[in-house]
Amino acid sequence: MSSKDLTISEMQKMQQELYEAHKDKWGENKPEHAKSHLLYMIEEMGECISIIKKKGIPAIMEDKEVRDRFLEEITDVQNYYIEVLNRLNITPEEFSNAYIEKHEHNMKRNYGKENKEKYNNKTF
Repeated sequence: MSSKDLTISEMQKMQQELYEAHKDKWGENKPEHAKSHLLYMIEEMGECISIIKKKGIPAIMEDKEVRDRFLEEITDVQNYYIEVLNRLNITPEEFSNAYIEKHEHNMKRNYGKENKEKYNNKTF
């Protein structure tokens, strides 16, 4: 297998191909189905967390079998994430611009101060 660095556009196209191949079973490609795909994505995240809890980070880093299993599950997370973008007609450019804006905002943040204010000044 060749080395590849997929773009958002390529992933969206691949996900659309997968949908087209199975649309008779999966139904219509409607925006309101994005919610279900977010829930499926959370389920797949749970499988990633389960591997981390049961096998540990060192196994993911050093054991090919565990790493391959983790990659399979994290890929499922990514598939559902891309499906949400597709269902909501979010373009790669739109997402990229939002990502860059958020990154620039986060680079200016003081997380320690924010967390202290957020959690130390609250009554639970």
